Amino acid sequence: MPAPLHPQAAKFLADRAALGLPVAGEVPISTLRKNTHLFINDGGPSESVADTQLKTIPTPTADISALVITPEGPGPFPVLLFFHGGGWVFNFIEMYQAPLSAIANRTKSVVIAVNYQKAPEHKFPIPFDDCWASVEWVIENAKTLNIDPKKIAVSGDSAGGNLASAVALKARDENIELAYQLLLYPCNQKDTDTESMNDYAEGYGLTRDRMVYLWDQYLNGNADDKNPYAVPQSASTLKGLAPAIVILAQCDVLYSDGKKYAQRLSDEGVSVSMREYPGMVHGFFSHGAFVTDSLRLREEISAEINKILGS
Repeated sequence: MPAPLHPQAAKFLADRAALGLPVAGEVPISTLRKNTHLFINDGGPSESVADTQLKTIPTPTADISALVITPEGPGPFPVLLFFHGGGWVFNFIEMYQAPLSAIANRTKSVVIAVNYQKAPEHKFPIPFDDCWASVEWVIENAKTLNIDPKKIAVSGDSAGGNLASAVALKARDENIELAYQLLLYPCNQKDTDTESMNDYAEGYGLTRDRMVYLWDQYLNGNADDKNPYAVPQSASTLKGLAPAIVILAQCDVLYSDGKKYAQRLSDEGVSVSMREYPGMVHGFFSHGAFVTDSLRLREEISAEINKILGS
């Protein structure tokens, strides 16, 4: 049975629906991507930081851009790589500048938002390979970036949570120790018959049908369903992964997915801090201009990170 929406989340959904914008599958992807620029200020105003720069990261198939946010202080800093959501297809790094600047300031971390190549033009493994290349780039450029290579973490929301989960798996497999992984309502399995997929299939922002569409854009049919770097829940074991912070929105088709992954991490010996936000909908991390829980989330994420880092 669906949980009640938080009044601010309900207003956000109503206001967004009133715009009458087309959704995935109705119009060309180029039109949908153009429309995402309407939401660049959804996060609210960005806090001042010491420096914000666009950098270029070489990957196996292209040079990609990354937004590097550096807090005040002497460093060397911990570093948090962030892979944004949008179904592997949509959105862009500047949409997340407000919450990421807040986290940079509160954790005294360099935060690097990675503009990985998008599906369907660039299907799996290209977005994943881009994100993994960003880890290698950070390690190679630690001194220039003024970061501590022993305190590298990965994070992402939704599809970005999938990418962060996958990168954490590869880091373990390559014997690279990450400080932590921050997973915001990740999509780590393709199962569309979960409790939350049924409860929140329509009318709560992200829909069940849209998730099916987005998986189809990202993957090459069913060829990669058992590849943990594509579908992290398919990993044979999660043992040995970095400590995890898992954030769930209660009124979200991906709620069951994220909760299952967090439980499995815990069951397999990974340190997990899981937080659920009642009445919140998918994407609320970047809705600071509309939802006060989004602002609270920044504070609580930062506190969890500082606990892990011992700062």
